[in-house]
Amino acid sequence: MIIGKLWHTLMAQINKLANVFWTADPIAQMQYEYDLAVAQLKEGREGLEQYRALVERVGRQAAADRGHVRSLEAKVKAYLQAGDRESAARFALELQKARQGLAENEEQLKMHEQAYDNNLSKIRHASGKLAKVKEKIARYDAELKMSRAEAEMAKLATSFDFNVTTDFGQIEQVINDKISLNRAKARVAADMSTEGIVDVQREQAMEQALADQALKEFEVEMGLVTPATVGVEETAKQLGPKVTEEV
Repeated sequence: MIIGKLWHTLMAQINKLANVFWTADPIAQMQYEYDLAVAQLKEGREGLEQYRALVERVGRQAAADRGHVRSLEAKVKAYLQAGDRESAARFALELQKARQGLAENEEQLKMHEQAYDNNLSKIRHASGKLAKVKEKIARYDAELKMSRAEAEMAKLATSFDFNVTTDFGQIEQVINDKISLNRAKARVAADMSTEGIVDVQREQAMEQALADQALKEFEVEMGLVTPATVGVEETAKQLGPKVTEEV
């Protein structure tokens, strides 16, 4: 009684372990069963090929028997026409035996042909079912992977919480602080770069005004334009010392 209980307990644990491996990767299990079925179908096809060879041999034997029967019939007729009844009787007896052999071979040929057709239909049917099983395995594999991905995405959707109390929230805060610091450095650098810009602009304006004035004077000097046109006052040019008038 105790041994029986121990045996049942052991078998229960083995069955439990087998179920674990069975359900761990169902797609692999289905593929394994499919491969076994394909191997069995391959063996069945090879057996069917050998059986077909037997049918062909029986068919050739029956064809040879039919030819032998026709030959004997022709000989019997020929001897009868020649009036040789003794030879005709001898060939008639041989013809009778040949016909019996032909009938047996044709019966066997019919039986073998029927058996071959039945097995061929079974193998074709099994091949069609295996093709459907293969498609189903591929579909289940894709659906299983998709469902796993969806489950992982759902899990990530719940775990990716950017609340300040979570790790992601704290990391986000650090990133935002760094972004703010970088922007502050850029703003300070921009503000400092404007120091003295007014003086530079004034100096550039003054140089431009002096250049314009020098150009106008050159145009007047060369007679290209009149002083009134360019807005330059004509200055008296004297040679020698300045003379003052006395009253």
